[in-house]
Amino acid sequence: MHTSAVEKFEIQNTRFKEQSVKVLSKRHKLAGSIKVPGSKSHTIRACIFAALAEGTSFIRNPLEGADCLSALHTVEAFGAGVETGPGLWKVTAPEGGLKVPRQAIDVGNSGSVLYFITPLAATFPEKIVITGDESIQTRPIDQLIDVIRKLGGNGFYLREGSKCPPVAVCGPISPGRVEHEGVLSQQISGLLMTAPTLSGVTTIDLRTPKETPFVRMTIDWMESVGIKVSYDKEKMNHFEVTGPQAYKAFDRIIPSDWEAAAFPITAAVITGSKICIPAVDTSGSQGDAAIVDVLSEMGADIEIDKEEGNLYVNRRGTGILPLKGGEFNCSAFPDAVPALSVAACFAEGDVALTDIGVVRLKETDRINILRKELSKLGASVEEGRDYILIHGEGGRNLHGGQCESYHDHRIAMSLAVMGLGMEEGVVVNNAECCSVSFPAFYEKMNGIGAGFVCNA
Repeated sequence: MHTSAVEKFEIQNTRFKEQSVKVLSKRHKLAGSIKVPGSKSHTIRACIFAALAEGTSFIRNPLEGADCLSALHTVEAFGAGVETGPGLWKVTAPEGGLKVPRQAIDVGNSGSVLYFITPLAATFPEKIVITGDESIQTRPIDQLIDVIRKLGGNGFYLREGSKCPPVAVCGPISPGRVEHEGVLSQQISGLLMTAPTLSGVTTIDLRTPKETPFVRMTIDWMESVGIKVSYDKEKMNHFEVTGPQAYKAFDRIIPSDWEAAAFPITAAVITGSKICIPAVDTSGSQGDAAIVDVLSEMGADIEIDKEEGNLYVNRRGTGILPLKGGEFNCSAFPDAVPALSVAACFAEGDVALTDIGVVRLKETDRINILRKELSKLGASVEEGRDYILIHGEGGRNLHGGQCESYHDHRIAMSLAVMGLGMEEGVVVNNAECCSVSFPAFYEKMNGIGAGFVCNA
């Protein structure tokens, strides 16, 4: 029996609300091969572009996590036809373009869906309400609302004193020139996705562009489905799109997710384990691949065989290698900060992860939470406005403890990985949230020897 995206989305949300999983993690050696899921960033973009195209698009190897189901749920609400099966999603765009949703759009926990769909919703003259879970209702959206108003639309905050969802937007917006701070790349991607649907030239100028690989990913997608975009390829601060342009349907394989790969890689590095991650994305489309460069610079033994498409940690079986400190600008790959912070706790010397102010605006304030939770386990951590500084002592200062995930998938996985390098156990509360981006994370990690105990 066919299960719609809406039904899957509701099932997933109910499951998260009903579950409260505790995970016990303690020192284990890993060995073997672990396959990571398809890219969340690519999957969500694929859903949006498929809904904007004409005809049916085929999305192969999609990530079936909560955020991607939120994307399917959203495009279905805008009139797209959705069919889901193992390893294949089919999305048929509504004839004549997107339709006005019959009810409020619930984006769940996905900031990408929130920021991608809001400017698209402003192309309709009717008022469309957009909301999400508790985390989404803390995500700033005022700059995007300001841009919508600048382009002739309107936006309303539905909670007094708040500049976060739920919001209502209406249009229709018109093309024009807008400025944006550029720190939240998802908002820029949403404006770029919308621009081809407008009649005329839309110009977007950014004052301080961050997370630029994700904007480049959006443009690469747009160009692959027939959209012309003019932009400053070096500075990534100026974009022009002339519309209307028609999106083309596609048949595409979603590459593996570097954001997910960060966790088994880090686990192998801090435990001196020999593992393989097959079918890694070597296209350069995901900025988070830079975690390999950072860990390698710290002293880790990581190798990518581009002919095989495999990534190896400790391929030569060298065991635990001493990690050294350093300063690393992570503005282009801020989602790697939680995993890198864990690796830093096992380094000899200070590790500074800088230019990461944007991570305070993710599912949680990750800078503050990483300081609090890593400190519980004995790490010496300082936080600044846009940096985190870990005083590494080679892991000697670490001890067991009980930690909170704050329902943030990357925090949960990072803390679980941390425990693998420690003799005493680490308990992570509300650890089920990892399914947002890495379904069956604990089971797959146990397949290579992690020994995670759920509901310990």
